[in-house]
Amino acid sequence: MGHLVIAAYRPRPGRAKELRAVVADHLPVLRRQGLVTDRPALVLCASDGTLLELFEWKSEAAVEAAHSNPAVRELWGRFEEVSEIVRLADLPEAGRRFPHFEPLTP
Repeated sequence: MGHLVIAAYRPRPGRAKELRAVVADHLPVLRRQGLVTDRPALVLCASDGTLLELFEWKSEAAVEAAHSNPAVRELWGRFEEVSEIVRLADLPEAGRRFPHFEPLTP
């Protein structure tokens, strides 16, 4: 069974468009490396511009393998350039019982 994750990327000032491009590249890279399932990703936008990406790793071993995979590490470097990875609790919507987000297509 896979591991569903919710990643939250807050764009650095003036980098929102670039962040969307990196998010669009994310799953294709992970899929080529055999690290994620075929489940479609869901990308959402919080009210402060933070992008949430919901996707499924194939296993805990796949998560671990990603940390030493050159293609994944290069992609994660791109994320670091254009965004700050934040916690769900840091989102304005986190205090709401039923938080609402804008659905996006990466």
